[in-house]
Amino acid sequence: MKTKWKIIILIVAVLVAVIGVYASTVYSKRGVVSVQTGKVLRADLTSQVTASGEIKPKNYINIGANAQGIITALPVKEGDRVRKGELLARLEDVQPEANVKSSEATVASAEADSSASEAGLKAADENLNMMKAAIEKDKADLARMKADLDRADALFKEQLMAKQDFELKEATYRAQEATVRESEARLTQAHAQREQQAATLTSMQRRIAQAKAGLTMVNDVLQKHSSFAPLDGVVTNLPVRVGESVVPGLQNQTGTLIMTIADMSLITAEVKVDETDIVNIKIDQIVDITIDAIPNKTFKGHVTEIGNTAILRSTGVAANQSAISSQEAKDFKVVVAMDNPPDEIRPGLSCTAKITTATRQNVLTIPIQALTVRQKGDLEAKPAGASGTSATAAQTATKSDPAAEKAKKEEITGVFVISGEKAVFQKVETGITGATDIEVVSGLKDGDQIITGTYQVIRTIKNETQIKVDNKAPVEQKT
Repeated sequence: MKTKWKIIILIVAVLVAVIGVYASTVYSKRGVVSVQTGKVLRADLTSQVTASGEIKPKNYINIGANAQGIITALPVKEGDRVRKGELLARLEDVQPEANVKSSEATVASAEADSSASEAGLKAADENLNMMKAAIEKDKADLARMKADLDRADALFKEQLMAKQDFELKEATYRAQEATVRESEARLTQAHAQREQQAATLTSMQRRIAQAKAGLTMVNDVLQKHSSFAPLDGVVTNLPVRVGESVVPGLQNQTGTLIMTIADMSLITAEVKVDETDIVNIKIDQIVDITIDAIPNKTFKGHVTEIGNTAILRSTGVAANQSAISSQEAKDFKVVVAMDNPPDEIRPGLSCTAKITTATRQNVLTIPIQALTVRQKGDLEAKPAGASGTSATAAQTATKSDPAAEKAKKEEITGVFVISGEKAVFQKVETGITGATDIEVVSGLKDGDQIITGTYQVIRTIKNETQIKVDNKAPVEQKT
């Protein structure tokens, strides 16, 4: 019996000792946080902005209807390559073509009348020249007869010439004067006729100009019944068929759009970049483009245009055109020119662009999830023994000072560095952000051990907390 009690007492003592050791161990580990860690490393870093959009040709033109009528010919089909000036479509043009022929006949008639008037004017000019030459001859004869008359008068006065001969010479002179006056009268009449013919010719020339203007007008109407390619390109949209009617009107309205011609020599990816990233986008930045319809291929490009107007994400309307003030997310249009677009590419294909905004070589990097934010007041060490009434008094004194209270609420960006068995908050300055890592400009050095997980730990851990490193990979639970 005595031995039995000894055994019982010994067992109880051992149990008490075990419980004491366990309790001591649990008490010593109170407040210890299990964390995952990593090291500050040097690496090459690339910062990218990802945006989605669609493939579009740099230059495309909607060919609309310029006249009302029925389509009688469509010599091209969707997907055809066309050359500048090539016929694309023809509308019914019986009446416009008849008007053109009528105007051409009017012009031809007017030109014929004008030619006849020109010939008459030319003949009148020749007749005038002949009449002027005749008048000059008559005047020369008149001068000669005047000289003969003067000599005869002298001889008659000296009674060396018979009166009959003198009177004959005087009559001849008077007859020549009458002839000169008659020729000059005919010349004046010819001048008047010539001026009349010149006025008629001018009128004919005006008729020709008017007829040609009418011909130009009806020709323009006729040309509007045919559509020609304004550039070299590809027919990317052909919503009409032969026999359908079209009317001139607003672009992209039913019955007004005949087809779309796209210049496929320069293909772009038009993407929408979030407003928080647009400040990092610059002209000529390198872009990697992936197209949903062409998997497992990446195409190169570069930024060519950056929009200046914000676009509401929900409606696609420019923010400055929206009648309702909204705080919703906005995007900016960015155009990326593809360097070597594939032959199978089509306008409208969905795409994703990764724009390289910055690169760094051999810089200090840390995982993005290790970065956290703390208020300055949470990082200040509390004085030893500051508890109870004294702690409350200190808080009251602090709250009485607005500047100090504001300073305590200042947010500081940093990471938790492993120092011994504690997590110590370290302020850092960062640079560019990569896919999973971020550049550290100051505050850390190569090889520093920092807390990288878990997310819950990084979000809630306090400065100088006791920690336990556990970098074992989590075990997946079998279902």
